[in-house]
Amino acid sequence: MDHKIDLLQPAIEAVLAGKIHSLVRDRGELTLTVKAADYLGVCTTLRDHAELKLEQLIDLCGLDYSSYKDGAGSPYTEGPRYCVVLHLLSVSKNWRLRLKVFCPDDGLPVVASVNEVWAAANWFEREAFDLYGIVFEGHADLRRILTDYGFIGHPFRKDFPTTGYVEMRYDAEQRRVIYQPVTIEPREITPRIIREDNYGGLH
Repeated sequence: MDHKIDLLQPAIEAVLAGKIHSLVRDRGELTLTVKAADYLGVCTTLRDHAELKLEQLIDLCGLDYSSYKDGAGSPYTEGPRYCVVLHLLSVSKNWRLRLKVFCPDDGLPVVASVNEVWAAANWFEREAFDLYGIVFEGHADLRRILTDYGFIGHPFRKDFPTTGYVEMRYDAEQRRVIYQPVTIEPREITPRIIREDNYGGLH
């Protein structure tokens, strides 16, 4: 696959000159990062330009980089928290590209919707909105897709509690489902390890 990257990398550098925030080649993969202001235009170019022809969107997801700031030597010690990552495929040229864009505002993470560029982005963007709270500007039907209508918060954010904020149950007296504060006590379970002196016949 490296020979394909040898062709794709210079093509991206030539076509998108001035709009590349970073272009990283690692482990046989190519990752292009662009600024939010250039994101929609770059996506259209990646799809339509004769030298690139990335016609298919394979995947789109959100990421929360907040915990990376705690790691020693992490490249994300500062900067935006939320990121949208796309995996693109060119059927005609048989190559792939990872595209990343960071939301400029952590308080209200917003990037453009690419649903008009790749129709497959529709439900992927709804999922990223539901789980991370990333708003895709221009999406015609941006609403939750996995969690319940009354769900509070965005469960894939690193600061979201594993127990959630509310739980629901059926109330026999009221004959309906009701929401109530979480009653689960958070706890840490450490597995018990049993070591035998002569396990497996070894001495």
